[in-house]
Amino acid sequence: MALNDDEGLQPLDLVGHGPVIPVIVIDRLEDAVPLAEALVAGGVRVLEVTLRTTVALRCMEAIAKSVPDAIVGAGTVRSVTDAQAAKNAGCRFAVSPGYLSEIGNACRELDLPLLPGVATGSEVMAANRDGYAFLKLFPATAVGGIPLLKSLAGPFADVMFCPTGGITLQTAPDFLALPNVPVCGGSWLTPADVIARKDWGRITELAREASRLRA
Repeated sequence: MALNDDEGLQPLDLVGHGPVIPVIVIDRLEDAVPLAEALVAGGVRVLEVTLRTTVALRCMEAIAKSVPDAIVGAGTVRSVTDAQAAKNAGCRFAVSPGYLSEIGNACRELDLPLLPGVATGSEVMAANRDGYAFLKLFPATAVGGIPLLKSLAGPFADVMFCPTGGITLQTAPDFLALPNVPVCGGSWLTPADVIARKDWGRITELAREASRLRA
C-alpha cells in the first residue's frame, strides 16, 4: 500500500508499518511537525495523535500536510463530530477508546478506517456485528492484559487486537508474542518531558527501539 494512497485502506493494514503505534499527546502546535519527523526518522510511521488537547486537530493537520511519510490518525474519537473533524484535518484513520455503532457507521461513511476500543466480550461482539474485527483493547493492562487476551482468543479466534494502555518497552514483547496481537499501542515513545525539552533525537531513539520489537 502506498503511503499516499488511502484507497482500500483497512485498519489491519496499519500493522504492516511496525509493531508499535505511538499514542501521542501534543500540547503545543509548534511541536507537532518536528515530533512527527523524529518518529518517522526512527522508523515509526503510524501516528495516533489524541484529541486530548485544544491544538490536537491543528497538529494532525500540520503533520498530514508537512510529513508525507507519516500516516496520521486521530485518537480519543468519542463522537461522530470527532470523526468528521479528524477526516477534515487529513487523518487517515481513527481510534476510539470505546465503541458505539454510530461512530463505526460514521467512519465507514467517511471512508475513515476505525480501530474501535473494547474492554469486554460484549463490546467485541458489538464491534464484530458492525464489521470490525481488528480492535483496540483499552485500557489493556487495567482490564486484564495478557491473561484477558489469551482468554479472548478462544471465543474470538478471528479477531485481532491492538492492546493499548499501561504497556511499556519492557512488556510490549510479551504482548506481541500473542498470536492475536500483531501490534500494540504505547505512550512511552513520546514522553511529555522529552517533548517539552524538544529533544527530538531522543524521540528518534525511542522510535528505533520500538521499531526493533518483534514477537
